[in-house]
Amino acid sequence: MAFGSFDEGGAGQPMAEINTTPLVDVMLVLLVIFIITAPLFQQAVPIDLPQVSATKLDEKPEVIQLAIDIDGRIFWNGEALARDALDGRFAASSSRQPELHLRADRKVPYEKVADVMAAAQRANIVKIAFLTEPAR
Repeated sequence: MAFGSFDEGGAGQPMAEINTTPLVDVMLVLLVIFIITAPLFQQAVPIDLPQVSATKLDEKPEVIQLAIDIDGRIFWNGEALARDALDGRFAASSSRQPELHLRADRKVPYEKVADVMAAAQRANIVKIAFLTEPAR
């Protein structure tokens, strides 16, 4: 029994095409059913959760703005600071895991930036951000 058209001129060649229209129709119906029933699964199990009164912890971390200018001078939140005093300032502020925002002039030698980062690491400061300006 050959599949194909009913005319005898085709020499009994089987039809190689698959009609996908019924398949697409079934898939669309299933999609609509899942879209309608999916929101119902969210509230399927009613749970009586306990009521507690607690305050949110909105404690913002301390942010240290550290800048290094072209001459290698260090500025702590806009205040000039000697390199020798940097370790002491880091040690005094490391009680609450501060964030370090580091800005350095593009002509500052990498050694000075690495020195400041090493001082921050010795004070256990792990959140360091490098601030840049967008390209023009």
